[in-house]
Amino acid sequence: MSQLTDSDSAVPSAQDTRRRIFAIVGASSGNLVEWFDFYVYSFCALYFAPAFFPSGNPTTQLLNTAGVFAAGFLMRPIGGWFFGRLADKHGRRTAMMVSVFMMCGGSLVIAVLPTYAQIGALAPALLLVARLFQGLSVGGEYGTSATYMSEVALKGRRGFFASFQYVTLIGGQLCALLVLVVLQQTLSTEELKAWGWRVPFAIGAVAALIALYLRKSLEETTTAATRQRKEAGTLRGLWLHKGAFLTVLGFTAGGSLIFYTFTTYMQKYLVNTAGMHAKTASNVMTGALFVYMLMQPVFGALSDRIGRRRSMLFFGLFATIGTVPLLHALKDVTSPYAAFGLVVVALAIVSFYTSISGLIKAEMFPPEVRALGVGLSYAVANAIFGGSAEYVALWLKSVGSESMFYWYVTGMCAIAGIVSLRMRDPSKEGYLRHEP
Repeated sequence: MSQLTDSDSAVPSAQDTRRRIFAIVGASSGNLVEWFDFYVYSFCALYFAPAFFPSGNPTTQLLNTAGVFAAGFLMRPIGGWFFGRLADKHGRRTAMMVSVFMMCGGSLVIAVLPTYAQIGALAPALLLVARLFQGLSVGGEYGTSATYMSEVALKGRRGFFASFQYVTLIGGQLCALLVLVVLQQTLSTEELKAWGWRVPFAIGAVAALIALYLRKSLEETTTAATRQRKEAGTLRGLWLHKGAFLTVLGFTAGGSLIFYTFTTYMQKYLVNTAGMHAKTASNVMTGALFVYMLMQPVFGALSDRIGRRRSMLFFGLFATIGTVPLLHALKDVTSPYAAFGLVVVALAIVSFYTSISGLIKAEMFPPEVRALGVGLSYAVANAIFGGSAEYVALWLKSVGSESMFYWYVTGMCAIAGIVSLRMRDPSKEGYLRHEP
């Protein structure tokens, strides 16, 4: 198996540049499919919630589906550990192939799952199992793909190239939303609730098989010597870099929370709180996510000029100042154009973090524990704060304290800013900078 190494060569050849761009595209395609499959659940929840949780209260139904969504996140630390160890000991390519295959299985199960009316309480139980399976898969996908894309990116342009992880992550959300919008335009609400919601999951299962085929052609970025080190992929080896691990936990908590607030939860927020029609909310979020996707390379390139630490400081500052006003404004919004503008402003703030999210983590860990360090630290913080975002927001709304959620997000983003203020700039002093 060929390898991509020497990513910091002063003047890369045209052939080497093409190989690296192809590797980014190959890794990105699988990343897009993984996140499409994962987010289809959230966007389709408005339609399949009654099929698995028969209750007359829409908020209660969404609360139950959000609980299953959050449960999927709880598997992420296990996925981050398992796939991180696999990637550090057996190669990034192997780990990425296994993760996308597992996601395919989870989507296929949900696509054919019987409803509560057909098999009773077993239906939501099986939905939970499939979701846990997907959570395990995507828990490994983030760390391995972030590590791989960071390692193949060109010196001096790592922020730009590594930002394509979130281009495809957001692209996965966008594709999931676009599929839903097409179904909304072609099927009635009754048809969507009866069977139409299954279509995106079936599409995701097929797309995952295509991504598996594409990932077979990827070149490995680690050497046999690195994979054979005693500490490779071990928690003991990771503990030697506990400072980096805790730093990543600190800023990922706020970053994940605000990311899920203004992406997956925002569609429900516009419907359930602002009173917007479901189709209108989907259209607003489709446009906003498209703009957000295009922002990632711009903000990634900006980090190459100003440094990762400064990008993170801007994120912490603007998120702390802007979250409460933006959510209050969206609560009372009546125009879909105004809602679009407000969401785009929020996502521009989040872009300071998401455009370099995987890269800044990868730059903090040496190659023998890089995938484990990136995947596990991200997965733990993401499971606790990102995965619970919808559930916490809906629960606070159900008890009449919705505005408390705004301050919760603000507080966590402030912590991310403080952590960023205390850390050194990994783009200037990180491990990737010093690798041959």
